[in-house]
Amino acid sequence: MNNSTLFWFRRDLRLYDNHGLYRSLEQSGEVIPIFIFDKNILDELPKEDARVTFIHDTIAELKEQLQGHGSDLRVYYGDPIQLYEEILQEHEPKALYFNHDYEPYAVKRDEKVRELCSDRDIEVHSFKDHVIFEKNEVVKSDGDPYVVFTPYKKIWLKAYEDYRDTHYASENHLDKLKKIDAQEMISLEDMGFSRSDIEIPSQEVKRSVIKNYDETRNYPANEEGTSRLGIHYRFGTISIREKARKAVELNDTYLSELIWRDFYSQILHHFPKVVDTAFREKYDEIQWRNNKEEFEAWCEGRTGYPIVDAGMRELNETGYMHNRIRMVTASFLTKHLLIDWRWGEAYFAEKLLDYDLASNNGGWQWAAGSGTDAAPYFRIFNPTSQMQKFDKEKTYIKRYVPEYGTDDYPDPIVDHKEARERCLDRYKSALN
Repeated sequence: MNNSTLFWFRRDLRLYDNHGLYRSLEQSGEVIPIFIFDKNILDELPKEDARVTFIHDTIAELKEQLQGHGSDLRVYYGDPIQLYEEILQEHEPKALYFNHDYEPYAVKRDEKVRELCSDRDIEVHSFKDHVIFEKNEVVKSDGDPYVVFTPYKKIWLKAYEDYRDTHYASENHLDKLKKIDAQEMISLEDMGFSRSDIEIPSQEVKRSVIKNYDETRNYPANEEGTSRLGIHYRFGTISIREKARKAVELNDTYLSELIWRDFYSQILHHFPKVVDTAFREKYDEIQWRNNKEEFEAWCEGRTGYPIVDAGMRELNETGYMHNRIRMVTASFLTKHLLIDWRWGEAYFAEKLLDYDLASNNGGWQWAAGSGTDAAPYFRIFNPTSQMQKFDKEKTYIKRYVPEYGTDDYPDPIVDHKEARERCLDRYKSALN
């Protein structure tokens, strides 16, 4: 064993304000940064996945930045457990550092890596970086987790007063990186992927977008109505701590969105069952219709409801969907079509650039009524009134549904009133 330490980049792809990286540089020095393209995750993805292209390009940039400091990023591809057998033998580190990941697969993977390190007397240190507050940091006085957002937010804000100025200045300690020779970057093709041409939203967001967020966020035609930073939060190319500080200064509604992110993350931690089952168990008694043809029509944006179709086509074309429209399309699938929320959740997981298991699951269960602090089951969005209220000029709809208003546009696949009554009957029979 030598004096080198490994830092494992995961959902924290940046050199500044990176908690785990900061601790590794501060506590040990001689840090060798590594990244693993996890084959177990990649094998489940489409072969032209925009997120894989984004991660690949981000890793290439990180390599270049690290090479500027006389170091490099060692990049691997395969099963992490098998790779760690080789990595630990190759580098013989005294310690491994990384930041927490809360998804069930990652938790199990990380535990196995800890065991490998323990067998070799290698220290493992992990840290909170992906959220502001995690796990048991914001709980009730008796230690139980909050399952309703408003009281959670109240305690979150109180706790944030002492956390607000927290910054881990990893960017100031990069001289402690181990000096290593540069190695060639693995290509997308080497991993069986091809380059996606879907455009990734910029990290650079105008101050006015955040400042006016509460007034503009509900109107999907306004391309500057939301920050579109989701993919950057997801993969940690920006600092959640930095963005939360700016939100406190600029807009309480935007800050609330970041708190929702923490809320769903701690729900996943305390109730991992939500990945496969309803948080409210009774909702698993609902007899879903699960009509495959109607599901395909929803996926492809051919339901005959313009606001739903525009949202699904936006998702398919860009990997993004406006948050208001996410609620409308999810409500339509689960309530109008009575299709299991898990079908919609899986489709969003495949398509969304900003896919995050905790938030995606939380949002879908909210729409279906089955989740924590969810919309009541009798709240059923009327897609027509949603269109009239939030896209009155049909700007958003015409952008993605150019045949709207012509004979080429399909008739509605269900009648709103009939579908609403059918939904209420079906839910009542399951829940009462």
